Amino acid sequence: MTQRRPIVDALIQFQKKQPISFHVPGHKHGILSGLPKEIQPALSYDLTELTGLDDLHYPEGVIQEAQLLLAEAYGAKESFLLVNGSTVGNLAMIHAACNEGDVVIVQRNSHKSIFHALELAHVSPVYVAPRWDEYSMTAAAVSLTAIKAAIDAYPEAKAVVLTYPNYYGVVSDELSEIISLCHEKEIAVLVDEAHGAHFQAGAPFPVSALELGADVVVQSAHKTLPAMTMGSFLHRGSNRVSGKRIQKYLRMFQSSSPSYLILASLDDARAYLQSYSPPDIRSFNEKRDRFLSSLRMIPQLLVVESDDPLKIMLRVSHHSGNQLKEKLEQVGIEVELADSFQVLLILPLLKQWHAYPFAEIRSRLKEAVAMLEREDRQETTLKVKKIDDVTVPELSFEEIDLADQEWVSYTQIIGRIAAGMVTPYPPGIPLIVAGEKWTLLKVEELMNHLAANAQIQGDHRLASKQLPVLMQDTQVVSKV
Repeated sequence: MTQRRPIVDALIQFQKKQPISFHVPGHKHGILSGLPKEIQPALSYDLTELTGLDDLHYPEGVIQEAQLLLAEAYGAKESFLLVNGSTVGNLAMIHAACNEGDVVIVQRNSHKSIFHALELAHVSPVYVAPRWDEYSMTAAAVSLTAIKAAIDAYPEAKAVVLTYPNYYGVVSDELSEIISLCHEKEIAVLVDEAHGAHFQAGAPFPVSALELGADVVVQSAHKTLPAMTMGSFLHRGSNRVSGKRIQKYLRMFQSSSPSYLILASLDDARAYLQSYSPPDIRSFNEKRDRFLSSLRMIPQLLVVESDDPLKIMLRVSHHSGNQLKEKLEQVGIEVELADSFQVLLILPLLKQWHAYPFAEIRSRLKEAVAMLEREDRQETTLKVKKIDDVTVPELSFEEIDLADQEWVSYTQIIGRIAAGMVTPYPPGIPLIVAGEKWTLLKVEELMNHLAANAQIQGDHRLASKQLPVLMQDTQVVSKV
């Protein structure tokens, strides 16, 4: 397995020359920086497109080599390094796969960057609701049945956009069948696999959507691999989506001044994954199993495993995840997120020679749970109602942009068209997206989420109990 890291090696060789900077960035190798002294040494590697360091937008040297090694590692036709997060990958893949006016079938609990990409691409979305997973208490994957219903209703669809896994590491056991169905209909499958960059390590981790046949897959390397924040990958798995169009839109959406620190960290993260060996996997499993077994000995603490071994949920009976998160922060443990039911932990992808303070973590967790048990109990009453499998907005994105908007009370929005997205979290499914109509059922659902103290993401004024809607005289003239 290769350990070659062409970008990392090029930066090291460049700095050995001890060059004097008369180029950007303005901190001049960190000399002018007022950042903490611990950070300043890294700035000597914060460079620009200099001789020998290649050009991200037109790579011919070390960046091209790094991308070829990335494609080899993941089994892709071609792969791209992203310095603007998975957000830029989602923007590029949707623009590359679709033309203005195309119908696109979209998983309803997608990341907001997917919805932004749909709007920027001027496509016509068809939303498919995911299933609610009672075990993980999260919005999971869309079903094969729901995708088939969407394709039957909109056979002209040009792409299906899916999220795999969800934030909590829950995967679809029907993804392979969904991809096969779409390909039979000549529909491209685009997957936001932000939380699955490590799947390529193999069992016990789930199978990547790329291996299952997806046409384009975007991964946040920084979420589960040792890459810097914003470092991500985009992989093209087939010829259904043009590589030239992907490159075109990446040049449009990515920074023209890419961070070489992020690029080097991506190069390193790929090498880390590619050298992740069977002994590393055995060691990781053993350390994880011992850690989870020790946690299960803590009274009142429930450990919930996910499809992805890197993700675990912790619950304390009669207490919300937000309450548990607060106590964990007091003992110096920062979790990925909390919801009404639980907190989510993302474990490190350890190699056999890595040490991690699991004993200390368990001790602090036990202390946090004991602190929580001394507080008043809080029952979680959130009920998730059935959401229509396939829906379309009343208006197009363009019509929404052109329409006047106003803020109205929750009690007066029934029958009005939403001007923005409202997403209760949990379950993370958009209750409504811009262009859809507020119904009595949706308002009741919103009230239920508010009563359960769920976090509400999106466009709202919670303090004054107002939501944005289109003006009454807005005409509904466009449907998918």
